[in-house]
Amino acid sequence: MTRTPLVALLWLATAGLAAAQPAPSRPDPAPAPAAAAQAFTPAQREEIVEVLRDALGRDPSILREAITALRQADEADRARGRRDAIANNAEALFRNAGDPSKGNPRGSLTIVEFFDARCTYCRALQPAMAELLRRDRDLRVVLKDIPILGPNSVLASRALFASQRQNKYEPFYDALLALRTDVTEATLQAEAQRVGLDWPRLRRDMDDPAIQTRINDNLRLAQSLGIEGTPALVIGTTLVPGAVDLDTLQRLVAEARRG
Repeated sequence: MTRTPLVALLWLATAGLAAAQPAPSRPDPAPAPAAAAQAFTPAQREEIVEVLRDALGRDPSILREAITALRQADEADRARGRRDAIANNAEALFRNAGDPSKGNPRGSLTIVEFFDARCTYCRALQPAMAELLRRDRDLRVVLKDIPILGPNSVLASRALFASQRQNKYEPFYDALLALRTDVTEATLQAEAQRVGLDWPRLRRDMDDPAIQTRINDNLRLAQSLGIEGTPALVIGTTLVPGAVDLDTLQRLVAEARRG
């Protein structure tokens, strides 16, 4: 069944509805379709609506297909926006020398992981990430701590940044992301001492304003990318929200390498 006439009527009806609304002030001339639609008489518009109503009654899948197409177009727009944001923030994402990282420091591909140490989904992601790094020795993972889950998340973030000054960020990160209890100052002290950190020094460094500046920088970067939760991964030009499995990670890495 051909739908060309119906598509044309849908377009004309939409243009007519748009023309009936007040147009925003703009320097460019009004679009020709809307101007043409103004020529419809009330009777003609009513006839168009009746044709549409009849067609939708006969084949409701038309509406489902239209909604699906709109959603796909919306997602494509969002994906383009995310790719542009990644390109515009490439320096902060991939080439900040102060960022902690795991894997191969000279890896041919860098993954950026935004996380909160108290996030259960971030913890769930860790086995897949660890296995990915074990299998692929040409990967670098940059770690971007964004404490979004409350005061204890900020406490954990400060402790992690402070541990970098003692060259213990990676083992401390692994310890905190392996916890099955909430992060408190007591658990931070216990885990810090277990991985060989000087706790009194760490606790002093946690209060350094420079550490809060780094946290704020990460939060601003996440906001500029449209990140709304953790974990979130940047793999190539793709922003991946949420925890994913190993197969998905490997597929995304392969796609990023193909460009």
